[in-house]
Amino acid sequence: MIYKNIRRIAKEKGISINYLEKMAGVSRGSICKWGSRGEANKVEPGIWKLEKVAEILGVSVEQLIKNNEERR
Repeated sequence: MIYKNIRRIAKEKGISINYLEKMAGVSRGSICKWGSRGEANKVEPGIWKLEKVAEILGVSVEQLIKNNEERR
């Protein structure tokens, strides 16, 4: 869920995941592993990483972690 939200927001803003990882100071390929508790093979990122990504994207941390399935 976290990765899906980040990917959607980044796409809307014309920012690639690769660029986002570089600007946030996280290793390449790490953002795609960010998921929610219980998702298979997913990693929960530290709050500082989420804060940095949110800052770069110009959104709140809540927007990165909330369940957007409710919108559908």
